[in-house]
Amino acid sequence: MFNGAELREIRKQKQLTLQNLADRTGLSMSLLSQIERGLVDPTVGTFWKICSALEVPINHFFRVKDDHEPIIRKGLHKIIQLKNTMTKYHVLTPLQEGKIEFLLIEIEPGETLEQEQISHSGEECGYILQGELKVLLADREYHLYEGDSIGFNSTSPHRFINPGKSVSLAVWARAT
Repeated sequence: MFNGAELREIRKQKQLTLQNLADRTGLSMSLLSQIERGLVDPTVGTFWKICSALEVPINHFFRVKDDHEPIIRKGLHKIIQLKNTMTKYHVLTPLQEGKIEFLLIEIEPGETLEQEQISHSGEECGYILQGELKVLLADREYHLYEGDSIGFNSTSPHRFINPGKSVSLAVWARAT
């Protein structure tokens, strides 16, 4: 599902070596090389670190080239789901090179978006449409329910967990 060759292409366009990218992400050169060669799919946290280090939105790796339509019709949103996770990202942003990412994140009950807290550039805010969501933000914990919203600087380490018994649906915007 993940296109590692495109990752290599972007890295080279930005004139970064594997070592440069490893330094920016905190990941090993070996892991990055395996991802680029398509031998390993990144975890969600690894994926976020790579996108942040390359300064590209997460939907960049899953988009259709040369699609300049300003709208996305119901049922036609791209869905990103990495291996070994029950979390789905519904890409709501029609502008693929914009400064704002707009996502519907669907997290199954008991599912953790990432095992460790992640941080990246920008800021983000989310609105809980359905279910509940626990947001671990630096050293604090926020339990959100339907109708609650949250906003924070993305450089603060964070993690999302669905502690409930039903699917958690939340709309998230991330600005770079």
